[in-house]
Amino acid sequence: MARTAPPTVPPPPGPPARGSLSLHRAYLRSPLGLLRLGQLALGAAFWVTVAAHKYEGAAHFALFAAVLVWLLTLALFGLSLLGRWELVPWLGSRWLLTNLVHDLALGVGLYAAATGIMGHKAKQRSFCNLPGYSQHCLYSAYLSASICGGITACLYLFSGLYCLSRRCQDQRDII
Repeated sequence: MARTAPPTVPPPPGPPARGSLSLHRAYLRSPLGLLRLGQLALGAAFWVTVAAHKYEGAAHFALFAAVLVWLLTLALFGLSLLGRWELVPWLGSRWLLTNLVHDLALGVGLYAAATGIMGHKAKQRSFCNLPGYSQHCLYSAYLSASICGGITACLYLFSGLYCLSRRCQDQRDII
């Protein structure tokens, strides 16, 4: 008896692939689009704050994690904004699941680790926050980065939960 292949489900609808590029304005107005804008802004604030100051040790990993997640978020945001996710092989037909995994595994996981690292480094440098300390102090930079990282991790958690709720409602589109 010959096995029949399970029916394949087409990818979520997007603008036509060969037409002119236009913005997917419904995505910009959706909760996920607004959360992505916040993630990009605060993520950039995190890694620019770390990169603009002297850093050593584990801060290298925090910077790597923040830039990696930021670049992947920028790619997801760009493809979703243009409605071109169907052009991504294998992931285009699973775009909601791709966003879900990106947000919960990469976004929350790596930003929580980076926030913990920068918070620990801020605690190590808390002595230089005293009045009368005249040397260059990295405490405020590390503290600012850890606050931005914590808020960014929360934004990734919210967008991951949004994607998860859509998935649990048997919806396949991101908006």
